[in-house]
Amino acid sequence: MKNTTTQGLVIVVFFFSMLFILNQVNWMQIFKVQQTTEQTNKKLGELFWDFYKKSETLNENKTVITAVDSIVNKICKANKIERKNIKVHVVNKNEVNAFALPNGHLVLNTALIDSCKTSEELAGVIAHEIAHIEYNHVMNKLVKEIGLTVLISMTTGSTGSETIKGAIKLLTSSAFDRKLEKEADIKAVDYLVNAGINPIGFSDFLSRLDEQENTSAKYLSWVSTHPESKTRAKYIIKYSKTKKQTNFDSTDLSAWQNVQKSLKN
Repeated sequence: MKNTTTQGLVIVVFFFSMLFILNQVNWMQIFKVQQTTEQTNKKLGELFWDFYKKSETLNENKTVITAVDSIVNKICKANKIERKNIKVHVVNKNEVNAFALPNGHLVLNTALIDSCKTSEELAGVIAHEIAHIEYNHVMNKLVKEIGLTVLISMTTGSTGSETIKGAIKLLTSSAFDRKLEKEADIKAVDYLVNAGINPIGFSDFLSRLDEQENTSAKYLSWVSTHPESKTRAKYIIKYSKTKKQTNFDSTDLSAWQNVQKSLKN
């Protein structure tokens, strides 16, 4: 009887202690910060993309755009991702790179598309970048490296173009930390398998970049921003083997080669 009473008192004390702790949390402040971050994310997305595209040339070849869109559509549909939230841009640039900007902007360089031997390889890169977007890695990185106050000031026009340029460079030429990269890699495999796309293509792409790193590093921006390609390729293969999906869509190499030819047009 005494033990039962003691246990009851412990439970009551624990309950009121937790209630006291929760009451100390300024939930309205937390929600306000979250709302501010979401609004800043949207404004920064448009600001960064408008700033970035002024110095670049967009690739508007229908064959290329259709191929890229079909991959994005397939991944989004299979994984219940709102397609309109992923804004894809193909840029004519002799640099093997792809990156995400705030508010779902996904930029693919033509050199990266050209370096992919199959559509599955490109799908792996796209899935990886979509994972960064869906996990909100982009804004987390900006807030951590630059600070929310500075980011908000960018959206109000209180900062100069050099500050905006620096923020964009942070996203296009510096890596996420290893934990976030692995998180995006693993989620990319899930996305690919759900879409019926063989994830081994993603592993093949990473392995090949690792082999080319020493000979053409200055052109392989995706290597510098996504380090340890060989290690990543290995754990992607390992994780892929745990998935039960085996009925992947067949590769149409002739169609993919046609896409790559169109990059030159």
